[in-house]
Amino acid sequence: MARDSRDDPMILILSRGYHCPKERRQLMRLVDFYPELKVGYARIALISNNDLLATNEFRDGLGAQWPFLSDPGKKVMTDLDIPEYTDPIHKPMAPYTLVLEPGLKVYKIYNGYWYWGRPSVEELRQDLRDITRKIRLDWDIFDPQLRAAWKAEDKSKFWPYGKSHDQVFVDED
Repeated sequence: MARDSRDDPMILILSRGYHCPKERRQLMRLVDFYPELKVGYARIALISNNDLLATNEFRDGLGAQWPFLSDPGKKVMTDLDIPEYTDPIHKPMAPYTLVLEPGLKVYKIYNGYWYWGRPSVEELRQDLRDITRKIRLDWDIFDPQLRAAWKAEDKSKFWPYGKSHDQVFVDED
């Protein structure tokens, strides 16, 4: 997951699982939001306690195009101590949506036990805007110092900040 976050903001969903209607509703909105995440250089991933087959079928059924990670051993739930003890049948982890800065630094946590605790697309957009403003040196290209740097052929303050496009877009395994 650290590789997927690269130098970009990330939304991480800790999922109750495919059985939860609140989960499906939230994810359907994020499926529609995904093209904006892509062009805005933001990442998204989901972790579920469901087995690999159920996790993949859940993703495919939604039409989601981002990683759905399967954790049937419940390591994430155990390590974070977030079992949803009110559901003894499915024994899921409590649902959270985390908004992360580059380096997987937590920016904001949304508790989704109740549906209204889950972030709206607009809340996520604002969080991503705030993070991007903070991490992108060239957020305001009309800043006089940036104009002077560009004129002086100093591109280090402009995206992709001294990296080649291969370094930005090609995954290193």
